[in-house]
Amino acid sequence: MRVYVPLTLPGLAAAHEAGELGPGPLDAYAVTPALREWYVSDDVEELEYAALNRAAQGSLRRLAADPDAPRRRVVVAVDVPDRAAVADPGRGLDQAALGEVRIAGPVPMAKAAAVHVDSDDAVQDVTAAAGALGAADLGDEDARFTVDGAEDHELMWFGVQEIPNLIA
Repeated sequence: MRVYVPLTLPGLAAAHEAGELGPGPLDAYAVTPALREWYVSDDVEELEYAALNRAAQGSLRRLAADPDAPRRRVVVAVDVPDRAAVADPGRGLDQAALGEVRIAGPVPMAKAAAVHVDSDDAVQDVTAAAGALGAADLGDEDARFTVDGAEDHELMWFGVQEIPNLIA
């Protein structure tokens, strides 16, 4: 199963140095039954894109919690056995939990398929979005508009062999 792990650039550097994402449990996103039902599509690529976008939102939350991290969302796509990624069945169609899975233990970076990172032109909007996230969570519509502005930026795709250049 392909899962998408939200990180920051410092988190990516730590994973690269350690040779693994972890320690567990890891929060990640994948094509879960709830995401499939919510998205109402059978197109696997569209569903994976939706899971990637959910992980990008998770990365934004990590940026909001780490004011020293460079303001670029980071998502690592990794392949894990289906049984390794567990969704919480109690959360059902809870909007906040769509596609959310938990991986109990660390995942070797050798299982990484790709890294998705914001381009430099997204930094201003991602910075604003990270700063507005708390107010958006409390229902501020202007803050929600600012947070949504980060989603206007597509994450760029990088091969895992490019990680040293991304974290340099």
